[in-house]
Amino acid sequence: MTPPTIWTIGYEDAELHAFLDTLVQAGVQVVVDTRERAQSRRPGYSKTALAAALKEQGIEYRHLRPLGTPPAVRKAYRLDHDFPAMKAAYTLHLATQGDALHELADLAAMHRAALLCYEHEPGECHRSLITGRLTALGLIGDVVDLRPPRRA
Repeated sequence: MTPPTIWTIGYEDAELHAFLDTLVQAGVQVVVDTRERAQSRRPGYSKTALAAALKEQGIEYRHLRPLGTPPAVRKAYRLDHDFPAMKAAYTLHLATQGDALHELADLAAMHRAALLCYEHEPGECHRSLITGRLTALGLIGDVVDLRPPRRA
């Protein structure tokens, strides 16, 4: 059996309607929120509001908190902006999250699933580390990075 494709998306600098349109155009069926804390200062992107907006588009919302960046790792990154250090620390965390990774892979096998986090560029975000780990484990195949248009 061919491993499933998984999509990723970040909402940085995206208006909510453009973000939702990007998901709908890609045929995404479920958004998997990979933020440890599913809150945002951006209107519409906190857990409850986002889940409601997605539901209106026929898209399911799931929050996989175990795949979020641990608070200590986030705090260190905010202080020093050292992505290689954040990547190393998060990779150690990810190695302990087998159940959540398998849950995500199962979702991707059953539905067109998109990982959600903040950063526009997946290479600057932990979601690229998640997809890398899933690929290394043979749990997913292709990765499609969605980039909603940025606000003007």
